[in-house]
Amino acid sequence: MKSIYSVTAVGLVAVMLGGTGIYVAMNQGSDDEFASCRATTVAGGNIGGPFELIDETGKTVTDKDVITEPSLVYFGYTFCPDVCPLDTARNAEALDVLADRGVDASALFISIDPERDTPEVVAEFTDVMHPKMLGLTGSAEQVKAASQAYKTYYKKQPGDPDYYLVDHSTFTYLVLPEKGFVEFFRRETTPEQIADTVACYVKASS
Repeated sequence: MKSIYSVTAVGLVAVMLGGTGIYVAMNQGSDDEFASCRATTVAGGNIGGPFELIDETGKTVTDKDVITEPSLVYFGYTFCPDVCPLDTARNAEALDVLADRGVDASALFISIDPERDTPEVVAEFTDVMHPKMLGLTGSAEQVKAASQAYKTYYKKQPGDPDYYLVDHSTFTYLVLPEKGFVEFFRRETTPEQIADTVACYVKASS
C-alpha cells in the first residue's frame, strides 16, 4: 500500500466543525477554459493567493516554492482526533489514484495549530500519510494570513493547554501552478472523484 489510509484517533471527543459554507470567485463565462471540469457551484469572494509559511525542514517558503504541480491544499492540525486524519488519508489516496493514471500531483497540509505543530511534528504526520504530502506551519501571524487567503475558519477551543481541540473548516482546495485556486472538495468527495476532477483540470490546462 503506497500510503496509510487510516490513523488511530486520539481518545477525545470529535472536533466540532465550522465553516460550513464557502464563497468562491471564478470566471465561469463562455471563455472559461475549465468549464467542463467544474464540480461545484461557486460565487462570491476570491480564494487563494500568496502565503509565506515554514516547511518541514524549518525553512521559510512561499506558495510559489511549494505549489509546483497540481496540489491538494488542506488546513488542519495533527492533534485532530479523526477529521483531519480521515481527510488527509482520503487526499493521499487520491494522489495514488492519480499516479496510477500517470498524473503528477501533490498535497499540502497547512497547520492551523502552530503552538503544537512544529516543523518536526507536521513532518512526522505527513510522512505517515504520503511521500508527496508536505506539511507547513509557521508563526500565528503567518498561519492566520494563509487561512484568510483561502477563506478558511479555525478557532482554538478552551481546555487543557496540551490537549485542546481546534474548531475548523474542512475543505480541500485544488490549486494549479500559475493558475491558482480552481476547485474545492467537500468531505464526502471520494478519492476517485477527486482524481477525476484533478485529471480533468490538468488536461484542460495543458
